[in-house]
Amino acid sequence: MHKAPITTHILDLHRGLPAAGVTVELHCAGLPLAIAETDSDGRIQQWGKDFELVPEHWSLVFQLQPWFEKYGGECFFPRATLEFMVIDRNRHHHVPLLLNQYGYTTYRGS
Repeated sequence: MHKAPITTHILDLHRGLPAAGVTVELHCAGLPLAIAETDSDGRIQQWGKDFELVPEHWSLVFQLQPWFEKYGGECFFPRATLEFMVIDRNRHHHVPLLLNQYGYTTYRGS
């Protein structure tokens, strides 16, 4: 399977498991481009449509509240928005989310 130029992965640090079933929106220059749901391994490797990776301001919007409600957990952050810049359009951009009920962090993955 061919990976999209932007991918993500969510790890639920509380349970120590991938966060499957989280809805994530992909935006470019503030405009919605695609929407997908994390798979059983907590990953989005395809967005359901092809898009061109352009040097621009991009963001991933993770809809967390519905996912936390499904698993019976309290949700302090109903959504998390990760903003990043694409400079090199020839490079893959992996933007993971490490998540728990009261916080999250991210990094530039490979």
